[in-house]
Amino acid sequence: MDNNSVETKLAAARTRLILDKPFLGALVLRMPLEMGDPAWCITAATDAKKIYFNYEYINQLHGSETQFVLAKQALHCALSHFSRRNHRIKHRWDLACEYAVNPILVEEGFTPPPDTLIEDSFTSMTAEEIYCCLQDKDDGEADSPENEEQGNEETTDPTDNKDSSESQQAQNECDNAPDDPEFKGSPQPATMSQQEQDNLSVQWQQRLAGAAQQAQQAGKLSDSMARMVEFMLQPKLPWRALLARHMTATARDDYNYSRPSSRRGDPSIFPSLRSSQVNMVVAIDVSGSIDDEEMNKFLCEVDAIKGQLRARISLLACDTELVKGSPWAFESWEEFSLPKTLTGGGGTDFRPVFDWVEKQDQAPELLVYFSDCIGKFPDYRPNYSVIWLVKGKQPVPFGQRIQLN
Repeated sequence: MDNNSVETKLAAARTRLILDKPFLGALVLRMPLEMGDPAWCITAATDAKKIYFNYEYINQLHGSETQFVLAKQALHCALSHFSRRNHRIKHRWDLACEYAVNPILVEEGFTPPPDTLIEDSFTSMTAEEIYCCLQDKDDGEADSPENEEQGNEETTDPTDNKDSSESQQAQNECDNAPDDPEFKGSPQPATMSQQEQDNLSVQWQQRLAGAAQQAQQAGKLSDSMARMVEFMLQPKLPWRALLARHMTATARDDYNYSRPSSRRGDPSIFPSLRSSQVNMVVAIDVSGSIDDEEMNKFLCEVDAIKGQLRARISLLACDTELVKGSPWAFESWEEFSLPKTLTGGGGTDFRPVFDWVEKQDQAPELLVYFSDCIGKFPDYRPNYSVIWLVKGKQPVPFGQRIQLN
């Protein structure tokens, strides 16, 4: 095999990316291409600094498939997958990252190589969310060092009953590798420290923003890529901090311009700072998609915040209709908790909650809805603030969306 032909194919694929997909092309251009030793580089890999390739693997790909491989490695880096694993088992995390990235590239019009891992049910999910789904299918395997070591040797797809063909393909490629030392390629990169990972993650955030800006100016940044960039660049605050920030902003003190008592003798009207009790509505989806542990965490967080804000809360539980007994009222000094007899488990319809609010004499300053947001929404946008605390990736038609997981 002529190694120059592989290098020519890679160069042509990178050039085509720059011309057709400038966002991904700019990311790929940041990464030198280097041949990896087939003993560890089975197809293609990255250490967030370079793209390593197996020459046998690249040689058998078509030009469009080569673009897919290069774009995938760059996208893993742009999404900081290399620094987001934390305590997770490596082989399962790698699978989750593949399932997260591959559908994005298919949606962009790339042709995936054979045996590319794609699962429709994982579309639009983050690697962290997909990881949990794979974990559920692993029959309770724990995240221990022993299991991590065992997991790295495992080459089967946890979502499929069939063995993955990647392991057999990898073995064939290693067996067919030439004996010429010049084809052995680079050794496997050393493991990075956490500090190195963090520094590289910041660099890739900057590269991501720059590449997106260039592509947008050229009119070649797709809506899906724009949403992905926005998600990656938004402040990564825990949902508790985001919820507290929005609740505090809603309950901020205001100024009162009412005329003072005539006894004061001064005819001038100066604004005076006032602070009143906040009227809040908290709605909980009890359709069955939210488990008790998640619900209790949410309620405890709201309870901790409401005391500081002097908030009066009306609690409603709803699936396709309001649960019997709704609403339950809690003053700021009362403990905020779920009733002991709370039924649900049906479908999901958000409209009964908003209909109930419309019938009240006074609109609330804030409505917080805790749900996976898969259901029927109202046809109108209410004239009060709405926060959706969302488990999953479902979008919302109005209000402020806070990602729970």
